Amino acid sequence: MKISDCDILILPGYAGSEDGHWQARWAERLSTGRIVEQDDWHHPDAPAWRARIVEAVAQATRPVLLIAHSLGVVATVQAAPAFPPGVVRGAILVAFPDIETTPKLPASVTAFAPVPRDPLPFPSLVVASRNDPYCTYERAEDFAYAWGSAMVDAGESGHINVASGHGPWPEGLMRLAGFMKDL
Repeated sequence: MKISDCDILILPGYAGSEDGHWQARWAERLSTGRIVEQDDWHHPDAPAWRARIVEAVAQATRPVLLIAHSLGVVATVQAAPAFPPGVVRGAILVAFPDIETTPKLPASVTAFAPVPRDPLPFPSLVVASRNDPYCTYERAEDFAYAWGSAMVDAGESGHINVASGHGPWPEGLMRLAGFMKDL
């Protein structure tokens, strides 16, 4: 699959993807990519976030590729059963946050729990770091297995965001290209 053949929906997590974040850069760089906006990035509402993602998928005019980061991963996995069948062709799920066991998360974030463990109805790739402060690698691997996702070990990359030094994230673009080639 080529970028021009699909609608790329970019799904940020808590606080959104600020300027310089790889998701914001990809939204500018990928011709068919766009960020699915939420009403309040700093006070997420789980049902509203899921509904917005389902609405964006339903309104797509081409096959959809989802690119989610952090809390966007959780909302995507929760929204997946409501997607129109066959529209989503794949998803890249980056830096899954373990909202069920990570201490000191905002109540609006932990309100997204529980995280579904059902297999996803489309191919997916989970990219996880060995030193993500919001999820152990083993826990991310466990969820990836439950979802039927391929797993990518991103090494010691933190939360794969601007704070961990991942502005443009060229390695992620290479993973995206390889993943799309196989769709």
